[in-house]
Amino acid sequence: MNLHRTLLVAALAAATGLSFAPAASAQGAAAPAANPLGGNAVPGVCMLSREAVFAQSKVGQAASDHLKSLAQQQQQSLEAQGKPLDADIQAFQQKAASLTEAQRQQQGQALQQRMQTLKAQEDELNQRIQLTRGKVMEQIGQQAQPIVNSTYSSHHCGLLLNRDAVLGGNTTNDLTPEVVSGLDGRITTLNFNLEPLPANTGK
Repeated sequence: MNLHRTLLVAALAAATGLSFAPAASAQGAAAPAANPLGGNAVPGVCMLSREAVFAQSKVGQAASDHLKSLAQQQQQSLEAQGKPLDADIQAFQQKAASLTEAQRQQQGQALQQRMQTLKAQEDELNQRIQLTRGKVMEQIGQQAQPIVNSTYSSHHCGLLLNRDAVLGGNTTNDLTPEVVSGLDGRITTLNFNLEPLPANTGK
């Protein structure tokens, strides 16, 4: 959110008696730190990181770049919508002292409503990005599943664990690199657009 919009929150609250919560920052996914404890490999126990497959495969990297590009386009559109609002906020700040109480309330409430509308659009964009990422990961997972199956069989696995949930130990039977390699030979790109939010069916 623009700094002027943030600074105006207190002034608007005083003028209108309403509050306004700033938009939450975008969250990033952090990879868990490795903690290899060593030891003997456990026969039949294999591991796989779906997040690593998404992050390291060619199709996953291409999808990430494409999703980032789609998100940036939408964000630029929101920023363009926010520029007139920023200008009106600055004008309000400059003339607030010369306005009557009723004028301050009326203009302050109008600005706050515009701020809330823009925030709702920013929140909707974040939700669409997360929804799209989940759908894309699901599609990549479907492409990777036959490779996972064949790799699982070739390693004579009897149990497959999520590598990201393993605290440490012998990682000999980590299938992730082979799955990434196999996926690279199967698919390298994926076409998609930002997913729309589900229609509200709670009416």
